[in-house]
Amino acid sequence: MNSVHLRRTRLACLLLLCWAGAAQAQLRLPSLNLPQPAGVVGLDGLARPAERLLERSVPGDLRGLRLDSVARLLQRHGALLEADPRGELVVRREILANSPDPEALRTALGLGFQVVREERYEELGESLVVLRAPAHLATGEALARLRALDPEGSYDFNHVYTGSGAPPPAGGAAGQAARGGPGGSGAVGLVDSGVDTGHPVFEDAAIESFGCDGTRHPAPHGTAVAALLVGRSDRFAGAAPGTRLFAADVYCDSPTGGSADKIVGALGWMARSGVGVVNISLVGPPNATLARVVAAMVARGHLLVAAVGNDGPAAPPLYPASYPGVVGVGGVDRQGRPLPEAGRGPQVMFAAPGSQMVSAAIGTPPYRQVRGTSFAAPLVAGLLSKSLPRPDRAGAARAIAALTAQAVREGDRISNATGHGVVGAALRIDPARFR
Repeated sequence: MNSVHLRRTRLACLLLLCWAGAAQAQLRLPSLNLPQPAGVVGLDGLARPAERLLERSVPGDLRGLRLDSVARLLQRHGALLEADPRGELVVRREILANSPDPEALRTALGLGFQVVREERYEELGESLVVLRAPAHLATGEALARLRALDPEGSYDFNHVYTGSGAPPPAGGAAGQAARGGPGGSGAVGLVDSGVDTGHPVFEDAAIESFGCDGTRHPAPHGTAVAALLVGRSDRFAGAAPGTRLFAADVYCDSPTGGSADKIVGALGWMARSGVGVVNISLVGPPNATLARVVAAMVARGHLLVAAVGNDGPAAPPLYPASYPGVVGVGGVDRQGRPLPEAGRGPQVMFAAPGSQMVSAAIGTPPYRQVRGTSFAAPLVAGLLSKSLPRPDRAGAARAIAALTAQAVREGDRISNATGHGVVGAALRIDPARFR
């Protein structure tokens, strides 16, 4: 590598670390007051030179940036969080057991494990028991002990998903009506951080809320993603305005927000509510509990739409976007070119606008630029929700086929960067509209 190229690469990395949101829409938790809301920049145009440099010089694997974010969270919340053997964030001393065998569970309790909470998801045919490890066992040792005790069972860490967002249906809280008018006849789901339902783009929206024991924790990321789904104002329109939004906050400004059990709880609520399409702009590692519930949702006829993440084109796949049946979404710029930081691979089913665009923001100004696959995913979810208001396996296949027919691509080739092609290009709200 020559010195000029090395300097450009280093400069790009510095910009990635310092420029809030350029390539970290799925790296930070805005609800935990980290330096800057993920994937959000101002409207003053200062980000454009950095964005142009990113387009030319971004490295192929940006996992280190996400793991740096994990390290910062560990420094702040080490009493509650730790890293698994792969360096991924988990809730300290918690183990997830999927529909455990009663005898195995009794044996585990006899060994000093404690039941923290237990949930049943009748519509999905699943149950979840969250266990706390005995004080004398490290979390990894506790997991190994349970797997050895019950080799046929399903046990895993309680991974924390960062990323496109922030935050948990705490305590199995029931849904509460948030605000808004009658909405449309359809519905769409959101698993993310909290939504500022008082923002003008939601004035006529019908929103059902879940999580946080009924309290509200509005966050920049959830607000921006929700606006791209159902928001509408005189200068802004999301992909499906008028559609009823079922919004689950899985963070609630908690250090353990975004954990796998909270995401599973949110998906269980979506199943009970009969929501056909659910957007998940969160990323993390594979997890046995999440995999089972995602598979049950897909088998039931739900379409789960997930951002593929911003770890770079050479990075390993992220989840839940990479689970079978999930609609993985990449991002493109205003010219339809794949974002250099967006994930690549067979998990990408579609791509949508993910840069040089505006969404709702908390405070002043009320609209800001956003960037990342987090903000491309809701455009795809909104488009699909028009064809699938309720779960239906045959209807889900038809909805995907219809969107594929609309996608713009080069020839008949399926791309690892854009999947079946780019959709929703007309939904990108240009920042110039707000100048």
